[in-house]
Amino acid sequence: MVNHSDINVGGLSFGWDLNKGKFLFEEQDAVLFWIKSAMRTFFDTIEEISGAEASQVVFETTGYRQGLVVGEYFETMKELNVAEAAKMITNTYASAGWGITNVLDINFEEKKVVIQMKDSWEYKINIVQKKKKGGYFLAAHYAGVFTGLFGTNIWYNIVQNQLDGHEHSIIEYFPSEITATENIHSLARKKEVEQISQLEEMVSAKTKELLDLVKRLSSPIIPVLEGIVVVPLIGNYDEERSEDLLVNTLYNLPQHKADFLVLDLTGIDEGISPHTVNLIEKIGLSAALIGTQTVLVGVSPELGVSISQSNINLSRFEFFQTLQHGIHHALAQAGRSIV
Repeated sequence: MVNHSDINVGGLSFGWDLNKGKFLFEEQDAVLFWIKSAMRTFFDTIEEISGAEASQVVFETTGYRQGLVVGEYFETMKELNVAEAAKMITNTYASAGWGITNVLDINFEEKKVVIQMKDSWEYKINIVQKKKKGGYFLAAHYAGVFTGLFGTNIWYNIVQNQLDGHEHSIIEYFPSEITATENIHSLARKKEVEQISQLEEMVSAKTKELLDLVKRLSSPIIPVLEGIVVVPLIGNYDEERSEDLLVNTLYNLPQHKADFLVLDLTGIDEGISPHTVNLIEKIGLSAALIGTQTVLVGVSPELGVSISQSNINLSRFEFFQTLQHGIHHALAQAGRSIV
């Protein structure tokens, strides 16, 4: 059994040293993978873990950075011009099983290149994966190669892709401010925006739940005795909160068959606003329309002053100092009493 051998293919050297488990390509350590099994599993795993969008950036960035290393290496070979280096690179890749790549056009002054690819290993993987859209590894890889050769940042545009049914893939290369690193940052920023948006939606939903809970707790309808309900007013009331209280109260009075509505004003803030006083009047008048009498209890001296200065006449309603007095009054009006 031969443990060490070297062959030359198309001017490129391949070597094996079975004792050391080494495969050499151009005297450099290399590895071999089956495209339809091992390489496909590698790509599938990255896509599964990273997701479609993130994996695209991973492949694109990896391809670009590998190409940059190759381009910078050939750029150091001063005896070669860009065209010669590009030809040597494409021959090298063909011998390594990367498919057939031809340079269709190259403009040294504008630093633009058009290449044609056919039957690349990435195309073969995409076929096995049953992809409908071609990958970005090799397109970005050659962008890295030409960036190194031209000494300026080069990016790409895929004109046509073999996976779409064309005989070849055609890619244009040109100077650009777009970089693989910028794409990584853009993806990160997009993910951050998506996460912030999700958090904002969660906060908005929770805030709505809390507001609904506050509405229910801040203006409860309490049936204390048959035909008598108590509604405690707590804090101050803006337009939205006033509307909620009014609607909620009028909706529930018929359900409780309430003859008397006792509005407990004990929890009203000091320095009550004219808006709140107007709310009290609206509730009382609206309740009267559906046959419910309103009794006001818990009026503090400060609240009494605010009511007197509001130019709103609440004298049509009965006033009592405490909730107990108000309930006894309602019972008496109904011909009942607590024994």
